[in-house]
Amino acid sequence: QVQLVESGGGLVQAGGSLRLSCAASGSIFSINAMGWYRQAPGKQRELVASITNDGSTNYADSVKGRFTISRDNAKNTVYLQMNSLKHEDTAVYYCNVNYRDIRTMIRGISSWGRGTQVTVSS
Repeated sequence: QVQLVESGGGLVQAGGSLRLSCAASGSIFSINAMGWYRQAPGKQRELVASITNDGSTNYADSVKGRFTISRDNAKNTVYLQMNSLKHEDTAVYYCNVNYRDIRTMIRGISSWGRGTQVTVSS
């Protein structure tokens, strides 16, 4: 089993910045992809950004040029630097990891964090 601990959410004014962190621990042999998703009230959860173990990144069009995803493989941690925040970025942000379990060696297991609230005041 994998535990994901998210931090860094909060309240910020439009134009401001926040940095989210997500540390993974537990029965991890290796992590493939790590990512951030968000869900605003009344909307479906959507991908914000993802990063593979070789550093390839993918961003939602709405955050390109403003958000940067990065990871520290030694710490099994993924970060999301959010700049030029807009009111429409307000949502609960969830961390997701796709990993290989060290006990079973099964690949492609997905685990979610509990989420951290990001609120951007206009």
